[in-house]
Amino acid sequence: MTETPFEFWETRYSTGSRETSGNPSAVLADLAADRKPGRALELGCGKGDDTVWLAKRGWQVTAVDLSHAALDIVSANAIAAGVGDRVRTERHDLSESFPEGQFDLVLAMFLETPFEDFPRQAVVRRAAQAVTPGGMLLLVTHGSAPPWRNGPKGPQHNFPSLETRVAELAADPADWTEIRVADVGRTMTGPEGEVAEVLDRVIALERR
Repeated sequence: MTETPFEFWETRYSTGSRETSGNPSAVLADLAADRKPGRALELGCGKGDDTVWLAKRGWQVTAVDLSHAALDIVSANAIAAGVGDRVRTERHDLSESFPEGQFDLVLAMFLETPFEDFPRQAVVRRAAQAVTPGGMLLLVTHGSAPPWRNGPKGPQHNFPSLETRVAELAADPADWTEIRVADVGRTMTGPEGEVAEVLDRVIALERR
């Protein structure tokens, strides 16, 4: 790949549709619905559906992405939803910098990239350090892909196992309470109306 990570993601968000579903990730809605609003940090926020959902529920959210275009979409969506004052956007290349502060909720929803040199292990461990006592860390990654994303020779995806993702985080059980650590099914609809079940790797922990 000849593009830099910034060029790849900036092109994706600047040339693609600005429309969003307007709905939060199901696992976030399930696990965060009853939590007391506080300060939240979303890493790799994309177009910001989860950020806006949290802000509408009273959270003060810092939304982080590498792409300027993505952050522009987040800001516009937050303003349109009437929660622009609760959303702060910050551009970070997480391989080089990280937002300052501590948060009651830190989430990274599908923080995955085609660039093999992305230091994901270091990033998720830094994310864990940013969680306050009593706060929640929520990490979700792909566990499988729908058939329409496979190549002509069959599945081209080799997703790390849930056990690998847990080991990557290296969370000390003495410091964390497990909320949910599991492969969770999710239904997707394809570009031609196809329906398929995929798996997400979900790690949700609460800091003691």
